[in-house]
Amino acid sequence: MSTQRTEQPAPDYVPGHDLLAGKVVVVTAAAGAGIGAAAARRALEEGATAVVLGDTHERRLGEAEATLAEEFGADRVRQRVCDVTDEEQVTGLLDAADEFGGVDVLINNAGLGGTASILEMTDEEWSRVLDITLTGTFRCIRAAGRRMSGAGTRGVIVNNASVIGWRAQEGQAHYAAAKAGVMALTRSAAMDLAEHGIRVNAVSPSLAMHPFLEKVTSAELLGELKQREAFGRAAEPWEVANVMVFLASDYSSYLTGEVLSVSSQHA
Repeated sequence: MSTQRTEQPAPDYVPGHDLLAGKVVVVTAAAGAGIGAAAARRALEEGATAVVLGDTHERRLGEAEATLAEEFGADRVRQRVCDVTDEEQVTGLLDAADEFGGVDVLINNAGLGGTASILEMTDEEWSRVLDITLTGTFRCIRAAGRRMSGAGTRGVIVNNASVIGWRAQEGQAHYAAAKAGVMALTRSAAMDLAEHGIRVNAVSPSLAMHPFLEKVTSAELLGELKQREAFGRAAEPWEVANVMVFLASDYSSYLTGEVLSVSSQHA
């Protein structure tokens, strides 16, 4: 018998503790108000030397850069338009980190969702989600891994997976397959890069609330998804970003190839 969960209040925002001091951090899909934007802000709050923002939406990207530059200093924030399906743009995003000595931490946040029954899903819909969410993550890992290994740095890569990579959900065959792929990619890439001192891990969020999600998701579905959560609420994007920061920091120095569920859900 199911129990109606009471929505628990979100915790107070956690202040920074310089967990990423001296690090140059690159974040994909970092414009807007979602997990990527929260991760970029948290990196700066945690003392990162600089953060490079990537996104496909040029206007929002410029606004994000301006906001963070005003708050944290223009000398600590850069941005590049980056579509992770385009190898040249991935290269350009990482090139922007060279101004600060090169990338130390890459946060792969770019992904594309959608809802369609597998009976109606087109090849184009399937391929688009896989190309951005899974192959895009591969492109970024490959490009950053080559730079980190070539520079001899002990770099860190953090990927964004999803609990949908573990559990079944109607209308999510393409997204579930892509996110399950990100999990497997994380584990295998970690083994390939370990000999270079590069760690690769992933977070697996369930439901993180932000304005865009509220626009594209019905209140009824959001209510249903919240009821699956132990706290009866969605995560704040910064709560997911906090775990990304932990994985990027030296506090997780012996963790690699892991997928951490930022949720009460696993399978």
